[in-house]
Amino acid sequence: MKLYYDKLSSHLQQGLQPLYLLSGDEPLQLMEAGDAIRRRARELGFGEREVLQVEPGFDWGSLLAATDTLSLFAEQRLIELRMPSGKPGKEGSKALSDYAANPPPDTLLLITSSKLDRSAQNSKWYKALERVGVTLALWPVEPQALPGWVTQRMRARGMQPTAEATQLLAERVEGNMLAAAQEVEKLLLLYGETAIDAGQVEEGVADSARYDIFELVDTALLGDVPRTSRVIQGLRGEGVEPILLLWALLRELRALVRMADALERGAGIEPLLEEHRVWNKRKGPVRAGLQRHNLRRWQLLLRRAGRIDRMIKGIEPGNPWDELLQLALLMAGVRTV
Repeated sequence: MKLYYDKLSSHLQQGLQPLYLLSGDEPLQLMEAGDAIRRRARELGFGEREVLQVEPGFDWGSLLAATDTLSLFAEQRLIELRMPSGKPGKEGSKALSDYAANPPPDTLLLITSSKLDRSAQNSKWYKALERVGVTLALWPVEPQALPGWVTQRMRARGMQPTAEATQLLAERVEGNMLAAAQEVEKLLLLYGETAIDAGQVEEGVADSARYDIFELVDTALLGDVPRTSRVIQGLRGEGVEPILLLWALLRELRALVRMADALERGAGIEPLLEEHRVWNKRKGPVRAGLQRHNLRRWQLLLRRAGRIDRMIKGIEPGNPWDELLQLALLMAGVRTV
C-alpha cells in the first residue's frame, strides 16, 4: 500500500506491515520516517537489527540468508536494506520479488532508497513490495510552505517565533530540511522556550558553520579565488558534509540561471535582484557573478553540480571534495584549459 508521510504516525500505532520501502532525496524525512519505524519496531519486540548496504558487487543472497538465520537472542528482527542508487539490478529485482512473495513472519524489512523514478515505480519488484508492505515516497517541503513548517517545528519545541523570524530562517535553509531542523534545535539551545524574533535568528544562524557555507558562495561570486580555496579546505577540515556544501552551491546556481536567463531577455539587474529577494548585503556578490558569467556558463556549472551530486550518492565515480573545489573556483572565474 502507498502511504503519505503525514499519515505515518497514526499508521504505526495500528501495527506494522511486513516491510517498508522509504524513497526520496530528502535526508531529514528519510531519517525521521526510518527512526519512527525503528522505534515502533522496538516497542513491539523486534529486539535484533541487521543492516545490509547495497554496493557494487552486493550479494543479494545475503538478504534471504539473513532472514533464514535463526537468532539466539531475539524472536523478532529488523533487517535494514540500504539501497542508495534505487536500482537493484536484475539479481536484486528477483531477490526483492522473491522476498515479497513469502515474507518471514518474524522479520520486518526496512528498505531505504534514493528517489525512485516512474520506471522504478512501475517495475515488478516495486509492485511486489507495494502489494505486501508499505511504500512511502518522501518529498521536500515546497518553498512557499517552508515558513509554516518551520513555525510548526519551533512551536512543537516550546518557542514562539514571529512571522519575520520563520521567514528569515526559511530563506536561509530553503531546499535543506535537515539544515532547517538543525537550526531550530540550535535556536532552542541558544534561547530556550521563549519568543524568537528575526534578530535572534540572524544572530544565531550567522554564528554557525552554515554561515561559513553561505560566506563561501558569496566569496566565489565576488571572484576571490585564493579565499574561495581556503574556505573550502577549512570546511573540509572541520568535517562539514560535502552534501551541505553542494546544497548551498546548487541553491545559488539555480537562482543565477533564472536571473541570467531574465537578463538575456532584457530584464534590469536591480528589479531582478528585488524580485529574487536578494538581501542588500548580497547584491554586490550576486551582481558580480551575473556580470562574470552568461546564461550558458551558469547552465554548464549547474550541470557540473548535478554530476557532483551523483558522486556523493555513489552513482558516479570521482572525489566530491575535489570537484566541489573546482566548481567553486569556476564560479569565481578560474578558467580551465
